[in-house]
Amino acid sequence: MREVPDRSDAEPQWLTLDEQNEWRRVLTMCILLVDGLDADLHADELSLADYEVLVHLSNDGGQQLRMSELAERVLISKSRLTYRVDRLEAAGLLRREKCDTDRRGSWAVLTPEGWDRVRAVAPRHVASVRRRLVDALTADEFETLGRLAGKVVEAAGPVPELDGVESSCPDLSGPS
Repeated sequence: MREVPDRSDAEPQWLTLDEQNEWRRVLTMCILLVDGLDADLHADELSLADYEVLVHLSNDGGQQLRMSELAERVLISKSRLTYRVDRLEAAGLLRREKCDTDRRGSWAVLTPEGWDRVRAVAPRHVASVRRRLVDALTADEFETLGRLAGKVVEAAGPVPELDGVESSCPDLSGPS
């Protein structure tokens, strides 16, 4: 990994015209992809962030995670997760339970209704991912994009393990 120098006090190293153009393409791709996936999920009365929470719970063997671990997995702050969980709980898709071993901690638990929603939505979401990204590239291009994205993620610092494609492929084999 190339070391990225801290230039907070230095004069900015302005992007060249070519770098600006490539940066704009990457930014536009990210915005269109996330906004499009989010819009497709709204037809199922979920946001992309809602879906990510439900998928992470559906992939856990007990279909429950500590709130702090869930926040790490979905890459949002605990306060933003609390808001998201409140909405999903009001919709009956998950419930919060107190942790017996830690009075300050709590669990997010997928409900049967939440499980049913993930199972219903997952095929349409995967079709959206394919249409918006995977099928727009050759297999080699998609592999290269994933490898390059991994380098950018690595340069950003520590993040939860991303192996296992948990964010878009729930385990639909049934609750354990």
